[in-house]
Amino acid sequence: MNLAKILLLRETAALRPGLACEITPTGVVAGRRGKGDQEMFVSYAPLHPRVFSIGLKPPNFIDAAAVSSAIRRAVDEVRERETKLTVVIPDTAVRVLLLDFDSLPPKTAESLAIIKFRLRKLVPFETEDAAVSYQPISSKDGMVRTIVAVSPGPVVAEYESAVRAAGYEPGVVLPSTLAALAALSVEEPSLVVNRNVHSVTTAITRNDQLLLYRTLELVEPDGDDGSLREESMTPFERRQAAEELQQSVSVAIAYFEDTLSTPPRQLLACGPGGAEELIHLLGDSAIPAYDLVPTPATANTKSLPLGVFAGVRGALAS
Repeated sequence: MNLAKILLLRETAALRPGLACEITPTGVVAGRRGKGDQEMFVSYAPLHPRVFSIGLKPPNFIDAAAVSSAIRRAVDEVRERETKLTVVIPDTAVRVLLLDFDSLPPKTAESLAIIKFRLRKLVPFETEDAAVSYQPISSKDGMVRTIVAVSPGPVVAEYESAVRAAGYEPGVVLPSTLAALAALSVEEPSLVVNRNVHSVTTAITRNDQLLLYRTLELVEPDGDDGSLREESMTPFERRQAAEELQQSVSVAIAYFEDTLSTPPRQLLACGPGGAEELIHLLGDSAIPAYDLVPTPATANTKSLPLGVFAGVRGALAS
């Protein structure tokens, strides 16, 4: 189990598979690098949201066979000979934290022991068998700021099993927004909003450093089968989800202004509907929104929903 480190995505591109898929609540997006970094082969296999119960507790799949089938359909369409996959999973299946330490030992095993001990008080699951990845990102005032990604072992194993059942081998596993951030092509401070059926993640980056990362659940699972239920939400619940999204983005904008002494120039959107849907849900926002990654203009992406390609594009970035 290996949750990839955000700041090592580009540095270890040669070690990561050139084939990737993102498992989302609405479908599986698959992609493969072509001859150059800009050439991409992309496919999409839709899924019914009721096959999922995404979160930090297993099972995340109510219908694992349906998920594996979608992975197989999407990846089969773009692959050549490679069978190892970079797998992008939903943000709510992973906790991402920014933690400060006095110091961290040079040996990975010793650092992980310290980090896991700290995580015991910060995450609602056992950390001994958890998948943990970390990356020191800055050192200031004698403190080492570290980004930590952690997910329960059984949850990561569930996604890996779905990939294997589809006939592929999971390589690197990483959460949606951390994958998408690797697709950023600008060094200036950026505010990214990744909205999905069930959650919104806001992230602020500057010069390849992560300043803020916050995930908020918008849609609770159904009480009966644990599946996502956006299609059965009442008008009140939809308004409530939109208000929570607006609040989450407002908090991120305020943090951006306080930390960087300037408002964000734009919002970079990813997730179903992309910037168009985000603008609609935010209503009267004075800050323009644009897609973090435009939908590729190729023949086999006609069925690809707007905004869903960012995770795969970032996972394949070099």
